[in-house]
Amino acid sequence: MDMQVLRSAATSFRTGLLVLGVYSEGTQPSATQEVDQASKGKLTSLVERGDLAEQAGSTLLLMDVPGISAERVLLVSLGKRGELDERVFQKALRKAARALRDTVASSAAVALADVDLPEHSIAWRVQQAALLLSDGLYRFEAPRTSGSVVPRGAKDVTLLVSEAVTEHIERALARGVAVAAGMALTKDLGNLPGNVCNPSYLADTALALGKELKFDVEVLERSDMERLGMASALSVGRASAQPCKFIVMKYHGGSKAKPVVLVGKGVTFDTGGVSLKPGADMDEMKYDMCGAAAVFGAMKTAASLALPIDLIGIVPAVENMPGGDAMRPGDVVKSMSGLTIEILDTDAEGRLILCDALTYAERFKPACVVDVATLTGACVIALGNVTSGLFANDDGLADELFDCGQDTGDRAWRLPLYGDYLDQLKSNFADTSNLGGSAAGAVTAACFLGRFTKSYKWAHLDIAGTSALSGPEKGATGRPVPLLSEFLLRRADANGPAYAS
Repeated sequence: MDMQVLRSAATSFRTGLLVLGVYSEGTQPSATQEVDQASKGKLTSLVERGDLAEQAGSTLLLMDVPGISAERVLLVSLGKRGELDERVFQKALRKAARALRDTVASSAAVALADVDLPEHSIAWRVQQAALLLSDGLYRFEAPRTSGSVVPRGAKDVTLLVSEAVTEHIERALARGVAVAAGMALTKDLGNLPGNVCNPSYLADTALALGKELKFDVEVLERSDMERLGMASALSVGRASAQPCKFIVMKYHGGSKAKPVVLVGKGVTFDTGGVSLKPGADMDEMKYDMCGAAAVFGAMKTAASLALPIDLIGIVPAVENMPGGDAMRPGDVVKSMSGLTIEILDTDAEGRLILCDALTYAERFKPACVVDVATLTGACVIALGNVTSGLFANDDGLADELFDCGQDTGDRAWRLPLYGDYLDQLKSNFADTSNLGGSAAGAVTAACFLGRFTKSYKWAHLDIAGTSALSGPEKGATGRPVPLLSEFLLRRADANGPAYAS
């Protein structure tokens, strides 16, 4: 899909589908007014008659509207004029994206980025439009035997604006498209079946990505991990026929600032091990590597935009299987940090690979470390699939990530890291256990990780509820790539101008 931003009148632009925002009352956006006047009040008549529902996000498709060059017009409700905010704006874009995905028109023009939004610039609106429309057009190419079907959907999309297209606006477009491309990679990796996307597949993907985008990639094998003392991480993948991999991606953007380190949980399939999960919905455990997939996506976004930032992506990749050599409840393993861990539940495995990755991150003397993990079902109970859990040992870093989530709609909510919770992790046989019981499970898991992050600023994103959806919309969401990308963009802007390559 190709996307551009162009200053043009909505009435004269030739396209298969024109998308316009419509308020349920009051003065309409400028592009909508133009089309209404050209069609001699047709849009006003439809709104007054109630053909377009007042609820924000409602849509109405019109054919052969007189006085304009577009073949079709899609009206998207913006609700009441005084109630337009970021959430309504983003909802309208997602509805438009769905229409663009299903249309028979090969081209589309979208005038939503030109809608005035309090406290948000045209560049912000263009970036959001580019991101949400590109993401909405995503399709997973699933292996099927039903024969090839030519997919519907717009192949060329133009964002129509009424002011001059500056370099700043062009850069916003490039950023939105790049974030969506990062999300697409994250979704592809998450949606692939576990028999395809195993630790070796992730390693090969990292190597290919590094070659394409010119950054360094190192893949540590089991012997390398043993030499480094990563017995905790290795214990998780011990029974699998798939060899463990420890992937390190190094993007150098020429910054003199300390690097940002992203760590992603890469359990490519999680049976629970000896503490076997229930069979129902176990297929969704292929999504247990979505933290790793998000790190891949963020690396792709940063490198494709040539951001002036130094970025390290670390992915411990394992498969958690039962077997004759599987770790057992009651086993004690030694982490890379030297701390010993009593295994109370082999299904609390993500923290066992992350703790060694967080220790490994120290060697980069990072500005900060952010780990991303589908870590706990408890976080799903607490926050559902709307908001990711956010934990941090530094208030400034926590506020930074929170603000990025609010700005992009990829929201996270901060939860506590009080030392009192460490009592739940006490062990009679090791320095710590890997399970804190049923109470405050997301918090105790984060507190466990916090024991390995004393030497740097650190944040943890628990994406167990937000990384994938079940039901009719089943699939990876690409989150939290928008949040992470915005975080990196702001850090890069602090270092100097960032332009798309």
